[in-house]
Amino acid sequence: MVISDLQLKQCLKEFATPLYIYDANLIKKRYQQLYKWIPYKKLQIYYAMKANYNLHILRLLEKEGSCIDAVSPGDIYLALKAGFSKIRILFTANKISDEEMHEVAKLDVLFNIGSLSRLEKFGKAYPGREVCIRFNPDVIAGEHEFIRTGGEASKFGIFLEKVDLVLEIAEKYKLKIVGIHEHTGSGIPEIVQMQKGMRNILGIITIERFPYLRFVDFGGGFKVPYHLDEKKVDYSKFGEEVTELFTGFCKLFGRDLEMYFEPGKLLVAESGKLLVTATTLKENPGKKIVGVNSGFSQLIRPMFYQAYHHLRNLSNPNGKLKIYDIVGNICESGDCFAVDRELPEIREGDILAIKTAGAYCYSMGSVYNMRPMPSEVMIVDGKIRLIRRGLSNEELAKKIVNEC
Repeated sequence: MVISDLQLKQCLKEFATPLYIYDANLIKKRYQQLYKWIPYKKLQIYYAMKANYNLHILRLLEKEGSCIDAVSPGDIYLALKAGFSKIRILFTANKISDEEMHEVAKLDVLFNIGSLSRLEKFGKAYPGREVCIRFNPDVIAGEHEFIRTGGEASKFGIFLEKVDLVLEIAEKYKLKIVGIHEHTGSGIPEIVQMQKGMRNILGIITIERFPYLRFVDFGGGFKVPYHLDEKKVDYSKFGEEVTELFTGFCKLFGRDLEMYFEPGKLLVAESGKLLVTATTLKENPGKKIVGVNSGFSQLIRPMFYQAYHHLRNLSNPNGKLKIYDIVGNICESGDCFAVDRELPEIREGDILAIKTAGAYCYSMGSVYNMRPMPSEVMIVDGKIRLIRRGLSNEELAKKIVNEC
């Protein structure tokens, strides 16, 4: 069931804008769909909690049986508080400090290490430990250059041709490599690119090299439609092909391995909406500009990635169509949600809904310009629940004073 306009308007009776609203049922549906799309018998989903770390979303997915892809010590602590056991957390150690390494090692969470220098340091400090190794799949793919994580220019992963150096370090410190990991990028439009990365990784894995191997983790990269007319990726077909590929590989390897994926955006992006209020109408030469009571500090994707988010005028859906720039309230010229966007006539006070705002929106927010983050609401089986209260302007100021 999709959140209706009536439910959105009901939320507005209880809470002020800007306001994030999430559809709990859709999050559960997307999680369950992955297991239908990818019918591999030993599949495990690791939610990339950086996409949206709201505690209620984490608890929802924990009950569904998800594991966690964590990228910082803070991620791990929050996942533990949400109910995930340490064996259900994989820590991808990206450019961590020695202090962070020791902090996480005490928590006894499995490390996913993507550099030879960190592997050396980890092995020297914790000989005999189990570890996962992140390789660079040598595939460049993703919606934007900032979220492509493969290829020669990438800061992520160990190059495939250095596998022997990985094995030397592992042997030196008696490390047990139980997992192999790769991640090609985010929002990959063509599944052939994802499969290419998978094939590249599988090409270096043999039981002689990795006798302790339990799983191969193929990361995330699942694309969701942001444009209304955008063609959806056929993940059912992808799942069948991947299952066939991995099943065949496991026969050659000599035993059935677990297969991991780390979706973030796919699970939560479509569930979220950000409701904002039109506060200012401005006529520039050749431009109609609408200012709203939110900005890139609360949803940075359009400014950061030039990402598209569909907008709707909830207050005047049948108004005459006009062309607008929708801009935010932050003191930067780039603070813009949409340029030359055709929308039903917008009046001051109208409520606009920014769609597909469940992933990498609130989680990348800040209080820049001293504007507090919005409240977050979740709709569960038709019931509206406040899952995080936003601070008032005065409360934010007091909080900062108390922290100093």
